Amino acid sequence: MTGAGGHDTATEIDTVIVGAGFAGIGMGLRLSREGSGSFVVLERADDVGGTWRDNVYPGVACDIPSHLYSFSFEPKSDWSHFYAAGAEIHEYLRQCAAEIEPRLRLRTEVLETRWVDDAERWLVRTSRGDYCCRTLVMAAGRLSEPRMPATPGLDSFPGQAFHSSRWPAELALEGRRVGVVGTGASAVQLVPRLAAAAASVVVFQRTAPWIVPRDDREYTVAERRAFARHPASRERLRSRLYWKSESGFAERARTPGFIDRLRQRASGHLAAQVSDPRLRDRLTPDYEIGCKRVLLADDYYPALASPSVTLEPSELTAVRASTAVAASGATHDLDVLVFATGFETTRPPFAERVIGRDGLRLAEAWRDGMVAYNSTVVHGFPNLFVIDGPNASLGHGSAIAMIEAQVEFVLAALATSVGVIEVRADAQRRYVDELDERSASTVWIDGGCSSWYVDERSRRLTLLWPDFAHTFRERLAHPDPFAYETVPPGNDPRAELFRPV
Repeated sequence: MTGAGGHDTATEIDTVIVGAGFAGIGMGLRLSREGSGSFVVLERADDVGGTWRDNVYPGVACDIPSHLYSFSFEPKSDWSHFYAAGAEIHEYLRQCAAEIEPRLRLRTEVLETRWVDDAERWLVRTSRGDYCCRTLVMAAGRLSEPRMPATPGLDSFPGQAFHSSRWPAELALEGRRVGVVGTGASAVQLVPRLAAAAASVVVFQRTAPWIVPRDDREYTVAERRAFARHPASRERLRSRLYWKSESGFAERARTPGFIDRLRQRASGHLAAQVSDPRLRDRLTPDYEIGCKRVLLADDYYPALASPSVTLEPSELTAVRASTAVAASGATHDLDVLVFATGFETTRPPFAERVIGRDGLRLAEAWRDGMVAYNSTVVHGFPNLFVIDGPNASLGHGSAIAMIEAQVEFVLAALATSVGVIEVRADAQRRYVDELDERSASTVWIDGGCSSWYVDERSRRLTLLWPDFAHTFRERLAHPDPFAYETVPPGNDPRAELFRPV
């Protein structure tokens, strides 16, 4: 098959996976071990790891327990801490990816993917050649494109200004005045480290986050040795952590008792760590707990209370040379400006590069918010599977559990003898309507805040699965084959879909 734009003949392959973070590596490992045809994993960067490759700011770590934030089919016994640091997670992913190293194509940016109806194949154009494949798996993630606010005058700033996920390798902080824009997960981890190193720190807070104790600890040598020698003990720990995390949805669903205990825990944490009533008032959220991500930190509040840190209780509105101007009218002279402002989550840039039937771009199909059936397949885009996409993330537990459920769903689809798999429009609509109905009473929709979980145009919850994680796994493990189009016309092989062959 000849590529577009004068490219040489495309390389024929069964499956192309885009992205080498948790989702892409997990998909590649399972394909390799199942022997499910030929595949490649395309990654635009020069290393694997996704968000754990990109985020190297001081203090970066996970807020999900280590033994739960790893593949069930590739366990690690020697996690150093209950919550792993970013570098340790990155190294874990590198070790996982080593198994599929011959299938990895680093420094390979996907320029366009296009469904070719006559050939019943995807043409994938990249910066290093083209591929022609039956199946396309988008595993580009949701935390890969930094969100930078359009701050007037930022180009006049004489110092260093950057997103937290683009941390400079040789940044000197001693004696410097640092501004941090944002109070989300990255900022809460970063600010205490900056407070210990810089001359002064200003934190621009638009909305105060809810924070609970982190309670991290190091695993002892004896514990790690026991996990390695007795895998069953490691699996029991993982199971306990999983089911404990499931109670988090009961909190987000506003189940009486559950959400009250969570709110009391966070309020008590704030009261115990911040004695100044004026500062405590500024750090008290004005929305329901869980509406935004609940953060884990033991050192953030003490850092804000330290003499070298100033909490600016309003957003950054402009920059005038070295002076940062806040919405309150306050001005702050700075040498370094860090934007801990999150990522493009609800409108993923990769959607502009995916073209399905009749020239329809995925970005256009998602103009009213991301949608997918079983949170994985999209009408109008045959043989396309999106991992960690629409309603496939969790606001209360480990994303890895969701990724694994989707990977198994894709493997079941690839095992069928049906050549083209496309979900019906009506099935997708019913699924999306069901999720919208489930979302309506959760704190994510009705909690009085704006968050990156909710599409800014449609106001739909498009990032999170509005239920327990185990129900997602069960849903994908027992899909309805009759939710799909009849292929080819005049026959009905759908009953063969998602059945062992």
